[in-house]
Amino acid sequence: MTGHIAGLWRHPIKSHGRETLDSVVLTAGQTMPWDRVWAVAHERSSADGHAWAPCANFSIGAKAPGLMAIDARLDQTTRTVHLTHPDRPPLSVRPDDAPDELIAWAAPLMPADRLASARVVRVPGRGMTDTAYASVSIGNLASHRAVEARIGGPLSACRWRLNIWLDGLDPWAEFDWIGRHLRLGGARLEVVERIRRCRATEANPDTGQRDAPTLEVLDQGWGHRDFGIYARVTDGGPVGLGDAIEVIG
Repeated sequence: MTGHIAGLWRHPIKSHGRETLDSVVLTAGQTMPWDRVWAVAHERSSADGHAWAPCANFSIGAKAPGLMAIDARLDQTTRTVHLTHPDRPPLSVRPDDAPDELIAWAAPLMPADRLASARVVRVPGRGMTDTAYASVSIGNLASHRAVEARIGGPLSACRWRLNIWLDGLDPWAEFDWIGRHLRLGGARLEVVERIRRCRATEANPDTGQRDAPTLEVLDQGWGHRDFGIYARVTDGGPVGLGDAIEVIG
C-alpha cells in the first residue's frame, strides 16, 4: 500500500478555528501539538479545567454552525490566537488571560436557542479532543472524494476537522486499520476506532451555514455515519507534508 501525508491541521481552540501546518513533531501519548488546547464551556457545563470532559460540555460546531467558519493562527510563544471569520472583525486574544474577550467575540455566532458560552477551560498536558484518551484524528482524501462524488459537488475537507490527511489510498481503506499500527514520517501510531460524525460537518467552513447533508449521504451511501479514524501516538517523531505512510501491523 502506498500513500503520503497531504495535510496537517490543528485547532488551537476547540471548534473555534483551524490552522494548517507544514510539519509537526508528535509525542507519544499526546494529542497533535497545540490542538484543542483551549475549549469554550457553556453555561451548564461541568468542565472545570481539571480533567478531560466530553464535547457535550462545550460550544461546538454541531450546535453552532457559524463557528465552523473561523480560521485561526497561533503564536505559540505568546499563546496568542489570531482569529478571523467572514462575519466578525479579526481578533487577537490570549485565551488564558482574556477569556471573556474570546466569548464576546464569538457570541454573535451562537444561536439564541443554544446554551450560552460561559468560560474557557484548559487542561494542562492534553488537548480537549472528543476522545477520553489523547488522540490524533486521521482522514483519507480518497474517502472524502467518494463523499463529494455522491453529494454531486465539491466539499471542503475542513468540514471534518481532522489533524492529518492522507492521500494515495483506496477509499475507506482506513477503516481496515482498526487495531493496527501506522508509520507516518518519523512517528508511529496505533489506530483505535472510527470517528462517528455529527452535524458540524453539514456546515460550510467558508460561510458557517449548513448547506450539505453529509450525515444523510454517509447513511445512504455506506450505511454508517463514520468518517476518519482516531489513533494514539505510540512512538513520537517528526511528521511533514509528503511523508510516506506505512501500515506495519
